[in-house]
Amino acid sequence: SSSAPVKVFQAKNQPQVAFRNEVLQVLTKSGCNTGKCHGAATGKDGFRLSLFGYDPNGDFDRITNELGGRRVNRNAPEESLLLQKAIGFVAHTGGGPIAENSKEHELLIQWLYEGALNDKATTPIAVGIKVLPGQSVAASPGGIQKIIVVAALSDGSRRDVTDLSTFFSNNEGVAKVDKEGLVSLLSPGVSFVMARFDQFSAGTEIIVRSGEYFKYPSIVSNGTIDQLVDQRLQFLHIQPSPLGTDEQFLRRVFVDLVGQLPSESDYNEFLNDKDLDKRNRWIDRLLDRTEFQDQWALHWAELLQIRTNNGVSRKALKLYDNWLRDQVSQGKTIADIAKETISASGSTLSNPATNYFQTETTPQLIAENVAQVFLGTRIQCAQCHNHPFDRWTMDDYYDFASFFSQIGYKQGKDPRELTIYNAATGNIVHPLGKEGIQPRFLGENRPVQTDQRDLREHLAQWLTHPSNRAFSRNIANVVWSHFFGRGIVEPVDDVRISNPASNDSLLNYLADQLVANDFDIKPLVREICKSRTYQASTSKNPSNQLDEREFSHQKIRRLKAEVLLDCICQVTEVPERLPGLSKGERAVKVADGQAQHYFLNTFGRSNRNLACTCETKISPTLSQALHLLNGETTNKKIEEGSVIRTWLEQKVQPQEILTRITIRCLTRLPTVSERSWLDDQLQKNANTEQSLQDFFWAVLNSNEFIFNH
Repeated sequence: SSSAPVKVFQAKNQPQVAFRNEVLQVLTKSGCNTGKCHGAATGKDGFRLSLFGYDPNGDFDRITNELGGRRVNRNAPEESLLLQKAIGFVAHTGGGPIAENSKEHELLIQWLYEGALNDKATTPIAVGIKVLPGQSVAASPGGIQKIIVVAALSDGSRRDVTDLSTFFSNNEGVAKVDKEGLVSLLSPGVSFVMARFDQFSAGTEIIVRSGEYFKYPSIVSNGTIDQLVDQRLQFLHIQPSPLGTDEQFLRRVFVDLVGQLPSESDYNEFLNDKDLDKRNRWIDRLLDRTEFQDQWALHWAELLQIRTNNGVSRKALKLYDNWLRDQVSQGKTIADIAKETISASGSTLSNPATNYFQTETTPQLIAENVAQVFLGTRIQCAQCHNHPFDRWTMDDYYDFASFFSQIGYKQGKDPRELTIYNAATGNIVHPLGKEGIQPRFLGENRPVQTDQRDLREHLAQWLTHPSNRAFSRNIANVVWSHFFGRGIVEPVDDVRISNPASNDSLLNYLADQLVANDFDIKPLVREICKSRTYQASTSKNPSNQLDEREFSHQKIRRLKAEVLLDCICQVTEVPERLPGLSKGERAVKVADGQAQHYFLNTFGRSNRNLACTCETKISPTLSQALHLLNGETTNKKIEEGSVIRTWLEQKVQPQEILTRITIRCLTRLPTVSERSWLDDQLQKNANTEQSLQDFFWAVLNSNEFIFNH
């Protein structure tokens, strides 16, 4: 055994209750200053508090001075309206959020007896918090884990603030946390439990294993990606799905890399190739095709919101889209594109990148879009209040927005032209009246040392610098999500403390690879596609049945609207007339996100109104099913294409035609039941052409065709 001396002093001294560190936190924990209650923009029932206490001085003034001071009775503290309503003694819309004789009740009484004072200038405030333990691993469900929150204060001291913190769980099916920080471990899986105190948020990962015997299988790794995924799966006691078949791989990689289906000749060549390295060779072949560039030009166009309904003329839009596609085809990286876009000045016709600043014209909205697209961070909440679930404060928001406060706009001689220039003057007004707003990068503590250059040039240089982990991690996450249907952080543009990466080591590695290749995504895409993780089957086993975030199996993903339409045109051999394009062009090349096209709109094409990945919708809907069943797209193209009629005229046997249909549409041979169906039809003396067209139509309407798997 061992011992250590302990010295206790001032044990009987009762410190004065701090308004910000204690009273406000009690109100926050009780839900008084949420958006549904008094934290709403206009308050509730005549009483307004700042949302989650972002404005302590304003809250103190409203509590103690409004209503002629009726909310606080310093002569008879127990009769204070603040207290009476909080415990439900006086009628209150929100009921009694604070229990009588609870610790919270006693703290408010003490504050009132002390005179309901505001904090002194010397009162220490929180400068950060830490949640303990940093990670918790339970062998099986059914237990309890206690969470402790420690605040670091401005005077260098530390304080246990667990009782004053607010708790949340991002997966209550796995781990549910109560107001005291006690976490109930309910079922196998992963949950992130977050604590909030003052303006700070922090969290801990809660892992609950199944409690069953687990032995990780011996699996061959194709590289670092697989190793990092395997490490995580082994830690979580999740067994990965096996490798997908050659047919599954071929269809998946064609759709993901070039937005098309493999042809019959592609299928036969690949399946007959006995080389063990054939998957890697085909990945390299597809990466060299121009259709790969088209895929990513479309992706960046969605994020840059290239569309016409925001004041961009059709001429400027076409130039903007052509510029972006030229950048991609010339091998310019997303870092190059971002840098040139953010710092762009000049005519919207002669320098198309300037059209980005027609998407939004207010500094705040431009800043929000830049943060969301290039940093994967949503700072919108911090415009009106400190972000309740992340680190961003109102000061962060307005300092960042000030980078765009000096953009000038001037109409050109051509009514379709606008000139974007550096006005060299202009500022942002802080809603709380704070002065001295200076440009400051997100996450940095000090303002930027500016010179005579455009403020946007400083931002563009910082944003795309290899040392900016937020940028490299975000782009790596965007690329990863394209191949798995979800990001390592999901949603990909919602990076925050309360939404951590499911595999942080993996995301860091991908970001490192991106930086090592000067932000060229092609080497990263190659490595992802060559991984066993990407090539895994979509089938599940008992241990990964519920896994949706650890990449233990591939995800069945509906094709994007543009890709689905292109694939229908490909297999029916009938081109689509698309807005702004000549006949025969592919849907992935449509320049205007607002261009009207029934099929594309119905199947969730991004209209590019928001800088959000949610704009592209891939969830099946009833209108989509009805259009495929009864609309012109599939029926008309089957009839117009005459593919089946041509084969019959060439004396191709019906069963061979059946095989050709399944190969070109589904990248597989027909099943026994499919062949039997056709035999039955032919024995009934049915119309051969009509029977085969019916089968073709059924295939195009099947989930197997509409989804990538």
